[in-house]
Formats: sequence, C-alpha cells, structure tokens
Amino acid sequence: MVENQNTEEPIAEAAGEAVEETKYTGFLGKVDNYFGITKMKSSFKTEMLAGLTTFMTMVYILMVNANMFGNPYGTGAIIGVSYGAMYIVTALAAIVGTLLMAFLAKLPFAQAPGMGLNAFFVYTICLGMDGKYSYANALLIVLCSGVLFLILTIVGSRKAIVRSVPESIRIAIPAGIGLFIAFVGMQNAGIVALDTSTKVTLLSFNLLKFTTSGAAMIAAAVAFISLLMIAIFSKLKIRGAMVFGIIGSAVLYYIFIGIGYATGSASCEAVFKAITFENPISAFEKFGTEAVGQVFIAGFKDIGGAQIFDFIAALVAFAMVDMFDTIGTLMGTCQAAGKESGLLDEKGEVKNIQKALLCDSIATCTGAILGTSTVTTFVESSAGVAEGGRTGFTSLVVAVLFAIAMFLSPIAALVPSCATAGALMYVGVLMMRNVTNIDWKDPAAAVPAFLTISVMSFTYSISYGIAAGFLSYTIIKLCTGKIKDISPVTAILSLVFLFTFLFTH
Repeated sequence: MVENQNTEEPIAEAAGEAVEETKYTGFLGKVDNYFGITKMKSSFKTEMLAGLTTFMTMVYILMVNANMFGNPYGTGAIIGVSYGAMYIVTALAAIVGTLLMAFLAKLPFAQAPGMGLNAFFVYTICLGMDGKYSYANALLIVLCSGVLFLILTIVGSRKAIVRSVPESIRIAIPAGIGLFIAFVGMQNAGIVALDTSTKVTLLSFNLLKFTTSGAAMIAAAVAFISLLMIAIFSKLKIRGAMVFGIIGSAVLYYIFIGIGYATGSASCEAVFKAITFENPISAFEKFGTEAVGQVFIAGFKDIGGAQIFDFIAALVAFAMVDMFDTIGTLMGTCQAAGKESGLLDEKGEVKNIQKALLCDSIATCTGAILGTSTVTTFVESSAGVAEGGRTGFTSLVVAVLFAIAMFLSPIAALVPSCATAGALMYVGVLMMRNVTNIDWKDPAAAVPAFLTISVMSFTYSISYGIAAGFLSYTIIKLCTGKIKDISPVTAILSLVFLFTFLFTH
C-alpha cells in the first residue's frame, strides 16, 4: 500500500487541474460532476461507505424518537401520537432534511429530529407547563421557530446571534440537555423510582421480590447493560456502536423476560403475552391520522393571551438550542477533518454554511408539518466525514437508507424502551464533554453555567435552565459594573425570561 501511495502522489501533483476531472463516464460522470466527488479527491465507494457509516451511527433516532413521543413514560401513548406514527415521521423528517443537505448544500451531513430538542418538546412543552400545550400546539411552536430560523438565515443574522450569547451559557446548554436526557432515559427504564421522602430513589433489585416485580428489574438491568455495551463498542471504535448496543440489549431483554416467564414471574408473563407484531402499513395509516398536518388542524386551538410568554420562551429555547447545535456540529466536524478535506474555505469557515443553515431551517419547518420536533444536523455525521465522506453524495446515501428503514417499523417496535434508554444515557455522556471549556474560576461564567445545567435536570425543564442561566449572567454583570459585556440579544432574552417567571409560571 505504501508503494501505491508513493507512485500516485507525483501523478496527482503533475496532473494539476486534471485531478479534478471526472474519471467516470455516462450517468456516473454526470453524478460525479454534480456532487464534485472527484474534485474533492473522493470516490463513489468512499462516499457510499461514509453514508453507511453515518446512517449506522444515527439510525437509533428512529427507535428513540418514536419511543419518546409514543411511549414517554413507558405506559403507552400519552401526548396523542403513537410509536408507529412517530417512527414514520422521524424517518420522513430525516429523509427530507438529509436530501436538502445532499442537493442544496452538497455537504456530507445528515439531519433528523434532534436529541434534546425532542425531550424538550415531549417532557417540557407537552407534559409540562401544567398541560397548557397539546402535541399540535407544540408543533406550532416548532414551526414558528423554523420560520424564525429561516428569516435569520436569509438575512445572515443567525451566526451573529449565536456569537452574542455568553460563551459559558452556550457551552452549558448542551451539557444541561445531556444530563436531562440521561435522567429521562433512567426514568424510561425504571431505574429511577418515586420516593415520598427524597422524591426519587434507585429501583429495588431485591431478588426476593422477583415474582412480582421481575420485569421492572430486568428492564432496569438491561438499560445499564445497553449503556455499557455502547460504551464498550465506542471504545473499540466500532461503527454503529449505539445501534449494536440497542439491538444487543433488546435481545437480552427478551431472553431475560423468557427466563422470568419460565420461572413463574407474573410481571414477566404479562410482558411476554403483550408482545405483538403489527403490519408495517398500519404505521403509515397512523402517521396519516395522528401526525401529519396536525400543526394546522389543531395547532392554533386554545392558544390565548395568557400563554403568550410561555409560547415565546419555548420558541426562543428551540431557536437557541438548534442554532448552537447546528453551527457547532458543522464547524466542529469540518475543522476536525482539516483544511485538506476541502470542507473549509481559505478563511477556515465551512463551505456553503449559509446553504447548510438554510437546509436546517427548511427541515425544521417541514418536520413540524410532518409531526415532529426540531430537525437538526446530527453530530454523528462526523463519523461519515471521518470515513472519508466529502460531498452531498454521502448524504444521499444516508437518505436512501432511511427510506429503506421506514418500512421496518414492526421490527423496530419490538425494541423495548429500556434498550433505547441506554442510548439516551450515552448521549448524555457525549453532551457533557465540553463542560471543561467553561471557566469555572470566574463566578460570572461558572454560576450561570451551573444554573443552566442543574436547573434543567432538577426542575425537569430545559427552558427553565436556559432562563436561569441568562438571568443570573445578566444580574451578575450588572452588579459588577460589566454592563458592556451584556449583548443586546442577552438583555432582550433575559427580559423575556423574567416576564415568563413573574407572570406565567
């Protein structure tokens, strides 16, 4: 292999511009020219492998998102949309968003309903806020935030707004969401149980109670196993670690349930008898009746003046999180690939970043119409870029694979929530890694960051965490004479959050 590399490099250098000419003819030549595969020093084989890698690392979102919406507390549909409907919605949203990246931005990035944003949608907007907002109302908030994204992107203000937000809060938001998501995963698996004295406690693993609560013990144990499997696979650098962890732990779950059923556990018997296999067409039928278009059918119902502050606060929260997530993913992934990847321009900025942000904005609006939370660029795209993906053809491959997976909903429905809980906890781990970049020695940075992270998880609300961070930052800066450090955006958002606390909470 070393000899081949040595002989190919001089040829490439001597060829000069010729290296950018396609080596393919006919239809493949046209595809190559359109995506610039040869120009980016890539190949169809590399782009397809990169697409497969990205898909394998993010396909877990189909099961996790469907479980979160259709079975938020492990007790069946609560917010009015089923697992099957959300599986189709998630797949379609991923297909649309990723195709936009492929043909508009021509970048090797994939999109899907974002982790953290989906938790905020379900647990804070739909199940929190004293029941003020229905599933359709929440979709309206997402649609409005998508329109806001679109306007900010067109006028070129989106990036400037992100930079005006305090750095410590910008770093703390994904970390806080990560902790929140991990807590949601623990609840879904039953690891965290209700306690009248301490509010929460660890589930009892007393084997003497296995006959009556064996299924709950198995679910909690499988969630831990799922987390450990994903961690081990990730450590071994196995592509698709989350997918393999989810599938492996799901298989173990049914083996353990079968053993429990054989030993006479009543709870395991109930689970065993409840296993069903639905016709894949039923998922599409549920999608048509429960999800698509609900934002227009019922989204404007019961939205009055008393809810306006909550509505604005939620819209801002969606906007802030998505902006940080998308730009952070684009910049971080492309910078990690290096200038030699061709994904960065001479200034070190992501090529076609405005078009990429436009893709994100349109995908969010489309996702709301289809019936899901904010669609964003997935950080797992970095796996495909690391595999050599350099063009929109990588994204096209991902979209095609999601289209195929869309018809496998009955199989995916067999994956228990405890298996996906491990993925939620691992996502929490990934989202916590940047907290080391916070200046913990500076109270003006540390306190807002701490409140952002802790309030999110302790109050079960992402928006309250963001609000606490902004308010504390503004107050500290005002009281220490650092008024110039407060950007107009931060000041406006702080006032919005203050009104929300004083008049709506």
